Amino acid sequence: MFKKIGPGVLVAAAFVGPGTITMCTLAGARFGYALIWALAVSIVATIVLQGMAGRIGLVAQNGLVDAVRTELKTPWIRNTVIAVVLGAILIGNAAYEAGNIGGATLGLEQLLSQSQLKPFLPAIVGGIIFMLLWFSNYKILEKIFVGLVGVMGVSFVVCAIITQPSVLGIVKGMFMPRLPEDGLLTVIALVGTTVVPYNLFLHASLVKEKWKSKADLKAMNWDTVVSIGLGGLVSMAILITASAAPISEINSALDMAMALEPLFGKMAFLFMAIGLLAAGITSAITAPLAAAYVASSCFGWEGGMQNKKFKMVWGIIVLCGVVFLSFDIKPIEVIQFAQIANGILLPVMALLLLWIVNKKSIMGENKNTLLQNIFGAAIVVFAIFLGTKSIFKVIGLF
Repeated sequence: MFKKIGPGVLVAAAFVGPGTITMCTLAGARFGYALIWALAVSIVATIVLQGMAGRIGLVAQNGLVDAVRTELKTPWIRNTVIAVVLGAILIGNAAYEAGNIGGATLGLEQLLSQSQLKPFLPAIVGGIIFMLLWFSNYKILEKIFVGLVGVMGVSFVVCAIITQPSVLGIVKGMFMPRLPEDGLLTVIALVGTTVVPYNLFLHASLVKEKWKSKADLKAMNWDTVVSIGLGGLVSMAILITASAAPISEINSALDMAMALEPLFGKMAFLFMAIGLLAAGITSAITAPLAAAYVASSCFGWEGGMQNKKFKMVWGIIVLCGVVFLSFDIKPIEVIQFAQIANGILLPVMALLLLWIVNKKSIMGENKNTLLQNIFGAAIVVFAIFLGTKSIFKVIGLF
């Protein structure tokens, strides 16, 4: 059974990063269990979209950009779409890599609280990420991620259990949806940190690395549902833990860890720090990897992960993250641009994904069913709503 686990674990690890941890902490601290339903909806949407992306990777044996490039016949439309995708992914992932490495650094700082290495921790974490990517192939990365996601999952679930949550409150929050006052933007943020555009590219590329036959379609679907479902469980555990923490001001997940320590002891703080470190490392690996896969598909590079240009792309992304942190550069403008780019990219990619997965020329008998199209269309509508809201928020119109 566990041999079938693969690309889905990397997708789950990618969306459960420092940003997701912080948003789940905010949601739990401000609204208690009330927004668990929003996480559940996010996970279902992610499973549906990632399942489509994975099916394209398996059936077509191509990355998502390759499929778009093949099917868009009009040169100017094809080039515009590829340019938007490439620009959004490269700039967005470079900006967010600083947050990923920063999250891992925060966790490591707490574990090495008396160490003299604190000023060098961003560079050390960046070096670890670089070495893991440089010397790894897909099979090695898969094993590393299974281990890291296991550590992350156990850490946060143990934290949630330690807080002795209300089972009735959790059930009500899951199955009786309500939108608290001032809760709309938090719902949008929870969905936005879970349904991540670059994961669609990453999943399609990784699926074709692992599986080569249409006979593996069931294994791919199983991997997607189970892995992303477990990732959602981790997110919910963080939200549940935050609901029990007396936090007045939140800037990161470590604020929750510090609030938990007086109530539940050093163990809760330790598990939180370990979970944050694992989450930061996994996201700091997948973001540059996704950017490299997108660039590789856009420019038609051969050789996969061992291609020198492929390595150069992820190397630049990792370096950007380390530089932003090491020199205390606050990439607010870059991140704002990344939010706008991703706000545009998510509905565009959801539409392209739905279009490609219905093309008989690519998918054959594995194209979408009516039910899958209904789910997909609903997600596209919500993605457009989400993208519009995020853009308006950034440029100050909402």
